[in-house]
Amino acid sequence: MALTREQMAQRVSQELKDGFYVNLGIGIPTLVANYIPDDIHVMLQSENGLLGMGAFPTEDTLDADLINAGKQTVTAVKGASFFSSAESFAMIRGGHVDLTVLGAFEVDVQGSIASWMIPGKLIKGMGGAMDLVAGAENIIVTMMHADKKGNSKLLPKCELPLTGFGCIKHVLTDLALMDIKDGAFHLVERAPGVSIDEIKQKTAGELVVPEHVPEMIL
Repeated sequence: MALTREQMAQRVSQELKDGFYVNLGIGIPTLVANYIPDDIHVMLQSENGLLGMGAFPTEDTLDADLINAGKQTVTAVKGASFFSSAESFAMIRGGHVDLTVLGAFEVDVQGSIASWMIPGKLIKGMGGAMDLVAGAENIIVTMMHADKKGNSKLLPKCELPLTGFGCIKHVLTDLALMDIKDGAFHLVERAPGVSIDEIKQKTAGELVVPEHVPEMIL
């Protein structure tokens, strides 16, 4: 079966390393905050001016003044700090974020990402995604493999306006984990119970499949 949003966040959390500074984008990436392993220390950075973001609050810990970049209420961990968005973007643009996790509308075989607008639809703005893909060395995109009509979101070339060109190296979808290199998607892991044939069918860009593709361990 395809992964749920929570399972996708759980799998991404396995990529976190002790001491990492991590930025989580809007949507599925924000759920990663709930699955940080207990044996590592990670500082989550939010571009609206918070370093040390914690998990989503319970009713007892809810503080309406603590929000992430997606305007969701969050918690702050011990040692957290608050500052202006200008300072936050200085961290991002200065390359001080170790890992960025973003959602996307499309990703292509060159590692380009389209995530900020669909022409003709009302948008609030581009947000911080363009700075994040330019400033972070390690970026993981997490998104659904296909859209609601069944069309692949993993393409030979992005069709929507780009957020960044040639900057994505890893993609996690509800069906699979893939690396992007040499002009193709390289299948690394598949969701439990998902067949390679289904992944091939729903991947429009070139897909390289090794002889053995393990199932994810969640």
